[in-house]
Amino acid sequence: MSDGCSYTLTRTLDAPAATVFQAWTTPDAYARWAYAAPGSVQMDVRPGGVWKAAMVTPDGTEVPLTGTYLDVDENRLLVVGMDVPGRAEPSVMTVELDGDGPATRIELRQTCDTEGERDMAEQGSTMLLDSLTRFLAEGPTG
Repeated sequence: MSDGCSYTLTRTLDAPAATVFQAWTTPDAYARWAYAAPGSVQMDVRPGGVWKAAMVTPDGTEVPLTGTYLDVDENRLLVVGMDVPGRAEPSVMTVELDGDGPATRIELRQTCDTEGERDMAEQGSTMLLDSLTRFLAEGPTG
């Protein structure tokens, strides 16, 4: 894999790191902002723990996703392995959080096998960060 197949997205979110971490690791919250079908998200947030979700595409199709948490440091780091059909190794996405106050810097990184996969993953991750930003702005009961 080359660096040409990697991407990094960075944002500053108007929420404490603990709130951002909870949005990524609480099934009900995650379903609300991450385009997941209600009731489809399962999370065992610990290294080696399994996660599952059914993502809903704009046309309403549900796409089942599965994977494991490779590394977890509460309020600071999530390294998520995503199962890819036909591949022995998972695709890995790293989410780093940095913030001690009311705002949090989030950095999302992923390396893909091809430029096409990278472009699709980067587009999807950008949509996720946009949605997460809206979710956090709405507040816990939005």
